[in-house]
Amino acid sequence: MGGFATWSVSTAVFLPLVGAILIAALPKQIMRDGLVYFIAMSASAISLLISIWIAINFNFHSGGMQFTVNASWIPTIGARFHVGLDGISLPLFVLTFLITMLCTIYSMQWMPEPRNTRPFFALILLLTTGMAGTFVSLDLVLFFVFWELVLVPMYFLIAVWGSPGRREYAAIKFFLYTLFGSIFMLVGFIALYLHSNVAGHHTFDIIELSKLGRAGAFSPLFANLVFAGLFLGFAIKVPMWPLHTWLPDAHTEAPTVGSVILAAVLLKMGTYAFIRISLPILPNAARDWAPAIGVLAVIAIIYASLACLAQTDMKRLIAFSSVGHMGFVMLGISTLNRRGINGAVVAMVVHGLITGMLFFIVGSTYDRYHTREISRLGGMSLVMPWLAGLLAYCSIASLGLPGLAGFWGEFLALLGSWNPARVLSGHVTLYHFLTAFGVVGTLLTAGYFLWLLQRVNLGRPKEEWEGHAFKDVLPLERIAWAPLLILILVVGIYPRLILDVTGPAVNAVAHVFGG
Repeated sequence: MGGFATWSVSTAVFLPLVGAILIAALPKQIMRDGLVYFIAMSASAISLLISIWIAINFNFHSGGMQFTVNASWIPTIGARFHVGLDGISLPLFVLTFLITMLCTIYSMQWMPEPRNTRPFFALILLLTTGMAGTFVSLDLVLFFVFWELVLVPMYFLIAVWGSPGRREYAAIKFFLYTLFGSIFMLVGFIALYLHSNVAGHHTFDIIELSKLGRAGAFSPLFANLVFAGLFLGFAIKVPMWPLHTWLPDAHTEAPTVGSVILAAVLLKMGTYAFIRISLPILPNAARDWAPAIGVLAVIAIIYASLACLAQTDMKRLIAFSSVGHMGFVMLGISTLNRRGINGAVVAMVVHGLITGMLFFIVGSTYDRYHTREISRLGGMSLVMPWLAGLLAYCSIASLGLPGLAGFWGEFLALLGSWNPARVLSGHVTLYHFLTAFGVVGTLLTAGYFLWLLQRVNLGRPKEEWEGHAFKDVLPLERIAWAPLLILILVVGIYPRLILDVTGPAVNAVAHVFGG
């Protein structure tokens, strides 16, 4: 490929950064809200269109990297600007730009306080570049730069535009947790570099390191120590139990679009890193760690479901549900087979669609009631039938009803866990127990979502809302939400929309484990 095709991935990644710089740098006299909206919308929309163009021209029969650029960057340490896409990263790449554009549209209607649009949209665009860049990086140094780039904008989105009260605490907790994990991750990257040897040179290149890993170039002790460091960095971002405690606070205090981006895209960086880096570069260590990861994943599923049943805040309930859903993703990854990893990737994408939509709905509910306390809500189907209907639609999708998108990821993850990869043949009985507990988790998920719907949608409105004229779903909300609502149904009916994309790339990863 040449010309635009060669640099299309880089263009899509860095265009939001250019938009952020324009918003921040242009003189205050001309930078009115309308121009800020226009720049943010243009940058996110053009990047989305480029990502769709890439998807249209993508070879879905290939399991290798496409649209690659591999150029010299920091020759002193051997770091290169190496980017590309395969079937695992492509859906997440497109999802990143879709979510950013929809959040921009939504914020035109519901701009959080303080209504300082310039830094708000500049931070969202900067965040977009960091997330998208993480999904296309094929060099560990480049990956780390993009990984860390998301830290600062998300911190300020929570600390400045979050809910009054505990937003500073939530922002600092998010920052410290993720920074702590990043230190161990960086040490692991450096160790891989120092122990690599490609034609007499050290390398940070993920593709080259994967070849070394498959060839058994790393000793068992070294591989397990590095895997432990990477595990801490990635697991905190997922987040996995018991490293999850930053997430409910961050979600609860973040502005609506911050919660949407956090749930829909940012959490996927951790699970994606396991598939892109840990499994292919350290396959023997992945085999050793897989049962423990599966156990932690199932604990997260059960724990999060029980925690949801105890919540009184609608947003915090959805936040804890993310811990459980990401547990299914990690369970699928731990199987090391095609079905499980495919289920994990599908679950990542559909969780972005469904839970992102749920946070939109919770945000709009709060903007009308000015409360998220479940005990103060009720009878929403009588006063705002469309909003109540969308809450029911997305809740049912999230609990995994067949015919909607949430079903397929969990189903494939559980199916994969019943018959894990051959390298895990000594742990089949354990995985049978994990499957059984995973099924219990799906039942508990149905329980807390149905409990939420009963408390919020049904019955009659509380006395404090008598005489209030609530506005149902507004035009800009319809525009911002329509793509997610449609995709939830389309993927539920036709899961091959994702599976045909991910299949060859997942097969290449699982082949190493005989899965």
